Amino acid sequence: MYSIRRKRSKDLMKTLDRHPMDLPVRGMNLLEIYRKMFLIRKVEEKVLELRKSDLITGSVHPCIGQESVPVALLASCDERDLITATYRGHGWALAAGVPTEALLGEIMGKATGTNGGRAGSPYLSAPEFGFVGENSIVGAGLPIANGLAMGQLHKNNQGVVVTSFGDGATNQGSSHEALVFAIARNLPVIFICENNSWSEMTPISETVPHVELWQRAANYGMNAVKVDGADMPALFAAGAAAVERARSGGGPTFLEVTVPRLLGHYNADIEHYRPSADSKEHSTRDPLPRLRTLLSGEHGIGESALASVENDVIAYVEASAANSIAAPLPGEMDGIGEVASKYVREKIRPLPVDSEKVAYGLAINKGLDEILAGDANALIFGEDIGTAGGVFGVTRNLRKKYGERCFDTPISEAAILGAAIGSSQNGLKPIVEIMWMDFLFVALDQLVNQASNVRYISNGQVTAPMVVRVQQGITPGSCAQHSQSMEAILAHIPGIKVGMPSNSHDAYQMLKAAVLDPDPVILIESRALYMNSDPVDFTAPIETLGGARIAREGKDLALITWGKTTPVVLRAAEEIKAEHGIDVCVVDLRWLNPLDEETIFEAVRASNGKAIVVHEANLTGGFGAEIAARISSMLFSELKAPVLRLGVPDSRIPASPVMQKALIPDVPKIVDAIRKVHVL
Repeated sequence: MYSIRRKRSKDLMKTLDRHPMDLPVRGMNLLEIYRKMFLIRKVEEKVLELRKSDLITGSVHPCIGQESVPVALLASCDERDLITATYRGHGWALAAGVPTEALLGEIMGKATGTNGGRAGSPYLSAPEFGFVGENSIVGAGLPIANGLAMGQLHKNNQGVVVTSFGDGATNQGSSHEALVFAIARNLPVIFICENNSWSEMTPISETVPHVELWQRAANYGMNAVKVDGADMPALFAAGAAAVERARSGGGPTFLEVTVPRLLGHYNADIEHYRPSADSKEHSTRDPLPRLRTLLSGEHGIGESALASVENDVIAYVEASAANSIAAPLPGEMDGIGEVASKYVREKIRPLPVDSEKVAYGLAINKGLDEILAGDANALIFGEDIGTAGGVFGVTRNLRKKYGERCFDTPISEAAILGAAIGSSQNGLKPIVEIMWMDFLFVALDQLVNQASNVRYISNGQVTAPMVVRVQQGITPGSCAQHSQSMEAILAHIPGIKVGMPSNSHDAYQMLKAAVLDPDPVILIESRALYMNSDPVDFTAPIETLGGARIAREGKDLALITWGKTTPVVLRAAEEIKAEHGIDVCVVDLRWLNPLDEETIFEAVRASNGKAIVVHEANLTGGFGAEIAARISSMLFSELKAPVLRLGVPDSRIPASPVMQKALIPDVPKIVDAIRKVHVL
């Protein structure tokens, strides 16, 4: 089984022999809790000092005043458990046991940092210590925490997931989706809202004036508690109860922890907007001196003992900072990093001819069935895909065979995609369905800012082997919110692989290849093709991900296309051959990322240096522009004519079939384009 802690780089292996100061606190040992809190405080103060000296670049968001929360909550956790945090997450990383020197190195952009300088202050991670990482997008980590928790349940190890966020994140749609999803699946997640009463530069009371934050979660039916972050015994008890509840199958808990805001939102925030009385009131709630008073008073720990602890911490932080300052910077080209597994080109076999014809949708269904049967870590989830079998029937009967490994979700696209990311990082192989391409934009952050970064930020140590199935395209009666072709946007994102099968055999093959791939893959299907039947060879070896196919040989001109448009282009090629004798080569790209440039270039060279790119997406910014640009730059001296692009005019898509017909590249339009380019 894949594990989020499966791999460790050689550099990170060196950090495993941690200094005792870096070890996480376990249990209600108030002196050790104070030591760790004091360490976090001194590290954050050092970070601000280094920032003022320009040894750190960019913004930093210190957690000064909030140190009690991670230390007290993680004191009840152990090696099974996983943690995610916001960009104000240095304290959570240190409480989890991330070495101080590695953390400072990352914030300083050093090669010795937790992520080699790729993540910086707001996005650092160290999953080998259970710290899955920070997230610099407000509210985005909650759906991912759900996915991590799904992996914990699958491992059956009673592990829990702790995810922290600020009060402002409770106004994000993704946060609410995550709470709903966690309740629906009874997940072992502890949602920690660190409420310092300021959402960046706006009081939370202005945006949530009539209810307390914990009550929002309680009204969803979640166990929810509010606790004072400066009351260490109460905070520890609340955390311990939440952990025990999650371990015993009691489901998620929402903890609203009130904490003071002792500094501005970030290092350069002078808080000109904040009343001085508010700042003074918050300063009286600092948990660090409160705990010190408790230790020296009720627990009888003398001043000399406390001073000794503090001096040891200060010396350790100074030494760690000095080592990080002296550490090497990354090389200039290290920033390229590893965004996806390497694409190795292989020759794509011709489509089968004599095999049994199978409908496009049924071929996908068979592929899903075989994947679930062959891999106990695979699961399928999405809206209406379980009991109903999907709005297009593609997942029909799978729930009957595989039970909870094929389940329905709330109508919550951000929660679905976030759960796919987290579960893929924690041992599972999720295949999720987003019903329509247009709906993907409700949760695009989870792809653009989350899934795409997993391999890169970890430098290949952690991947997100997830598959997203979505369908798109123009069909009669579909309105402008159900007919967009947006593959170019997805193919633009480094770290995301994008495929568009044009026939039943490829729909089956490409699904199998996507599931075997270690990176996030988006398969864009066509509902217009779901009922089309083509020969499928289910016995053929499964291809590796990538590679275009020469769908038709020809010598006069190359037509390059993909997805639903491929059969239309093939019909146009046959028609113009029969009527005008023009011999057209047709290239079915199949995969837009990785892109098989070699097959494109070879086809254009073999087709008299002339090419047309055809797609159903809008012309401006469509992926055809990328293909045309690459052909023009690579083969500029060999081209006999400019590369022509044929797509939908820059229009919204009407529902009327009559108006649609005027926009779509059909056989007559493609034939006219071929004739135009052929005579040049």
